[in-house]
Amino acid sequence: MQFGQLKRREFIALLGGAAVTWPVAARAQQAAPPVIGFLYSQSPDVVMDRLRGFRSGLKEAGYSEGENVTIEYRWAEGHYDRTRELAADLVRRQVAVIAVFNAHSALAARAATPTIPIVFSVNEDPVRLGLVASLARPGGNATGTNFFSGELTGKRLELLRELVPRVMRLAVFVNPANATTAETTLRDVELAARGMGLQIQVFNVSSSREINAAFATFERARPDALFVGGDGFFGARRVQLALLAALHRIPAIYATREIAEAGGLMSYGSTVRCHLRRPR
Repeated sequence: MQFGQLKRREFIALLGGAAVTWPVAARAQQAAPPVIGFLYSQSPDVVMDRLRGFRSGLKEAGYSEGENVTIEYRWAEGHYDRTRELAADLVRRQVAVIAVFNAHSALAARAATPTIPIVFSVNEDPVRLGLVASLARPGGNATGTNFFSGELTGKRLELLRELVPRVMRLAVFVNPANATTAETTLRDVELAARGMGLQIQVFNVSSSREINAAFATFERARPDALFVGGDGFFGARRVQLALLAALHRIPAIYATREIAEAGGLMSYGSTVRCHLRRPR
């Protein structure tokens, strides 16, 4: 779902108009291309496919990186506490617009500036997150899309139970370093699991070592299935998750297709790359 009515022509006008607001002296020297700030809380390898979609969308809008637009990338590399610092750096850089691909980065950008336009793609309700005032009238300086990943928690559990009817004990992985997404995931999992009569055991994992340790407990705890929350950290550890789930013979469902493509059993959700391709 798209918010704020920031369509192709508005996005072009936004970038083109940025040059008008730059200092006269700078424009006198040379008409520099507009600069897009790109902020993400993980590393580039997590979103390479999505980046291709983003660049494709820009090209459709008439902008090619390195030719008539510059992109300043800021990667937190999984250090979520650095995201606000990186957002502030983009603000100091006076970028024309800030593009963000997840809730944590969007909130960091929103906190960093009330004026620079922010274009987001998030996996849950942007009103609940505080990014926009309402869907019809977003207000403020943020607009974008919700690709409905967080809202699909109940459906993922239903699909998991269809595949594994005997499931009663469910292990749940969340990343406590990304508190916003972890809290939402746990709330939705607990609600859906209660309705299905499932017992859940939550594992807070935010490193490769903690993933290994959580799987090691499965020898003793013997959960029937695994639910992995939608978080960039898990995308970055997709091969490790898929291999360990296969090794321990535990059926698992994930939020993003990248993990299934890496060997994970199944995922359910929208194709995020398509949302990032849409010209804003």
